[in-house]
Amino acid sequence: METTLNITSLPVMEAFYTLQGEGYHQGKAAYFIRLGGCGVGCVWCDVKESWDAEKFKKFKVKSLTFKVKQTPAQIVVITGGEPLMHNLDELTKELQHAGLKTHIETSGSSPLSGNWDWICLSPKKFKAPLPEILQKADELKVVIFNKSDFNWAEKYAALVSPDCKLYLQPEWDKASIVTPMIIDYIKSNPQWELSLQIHKYINVS
Repeated sequence: METTLNITSLPVMEAFYTLQGEGYHQGKAAYFIRLGGCGVGCVWCDVKESWDAEKFKKFKVKSLTFKVKQTPAQIVVITGGEPLMHNLDELTKELQHAGLKTHIETSGSSPLSGNWDWICLSPKKFKAPLPEILQKADELKVVIFNKSDFNWAEKYAALVSPDCKLYLQPEWDKASIVTPMIIDYIKSNPQWELSLQIHKYINVS
C-alpha cells in the first residue's frame, strides 16, 4: 500500500552514523536514515519491522539534517523499507543545502523523487522497478538467492545505462552456498563485481 505524507516530515525507523557496508561505496563513513514503509515484501528481508510506516515517529526534514550535522558525515544514505514510497524532494534539498551528498538505496518500485548524488537500484522479483529509474541508476545491486537469479540479474543489467556499476550480492542466510557460485559467475562475466555485507562481518550497524 502506497504511503502519502507531508514532504516536510517522514517516518523514521532508525538513523545512525556508521560505515556503508555494501556496493560501490562500501567502507566509507555514512549517515543512514532508514524510513518506515514498504510495499515490496521480500521474503528474505532483514528489516521486516520497517514495513509499516505508521509504527514510526515522524521527523521534520530540518531536524533530520540537524542530526546528521552533529556528526562528521559527508554522505547520507536514505534507505528503508522502500524510501521512494515517500516524496523525498524536500529532504534531499535540505541535505544538499547543508553540503551533504545524498545517496539512496531503492528497489525502484515507486516513482523517483529527490535529487540524488548516487542511486543504488536493487530490484526485487516481488515488485518490479519502474522504467524511469533504470536509466538513472548509478549502481545495480542484485541479491542472489539461487542460481536462477543470475539470469534475472542480466535482464536488468541490459536495461540500466552503460555506465552503471554492476554488483552481485549473496543473500546473507545463504551466503555460504551462493558466494562460491557468484565468484565463479563473476570470473566468467567480469563486468560484474562482488558486493558483500561487510557491516555484518565486522559487526557494526
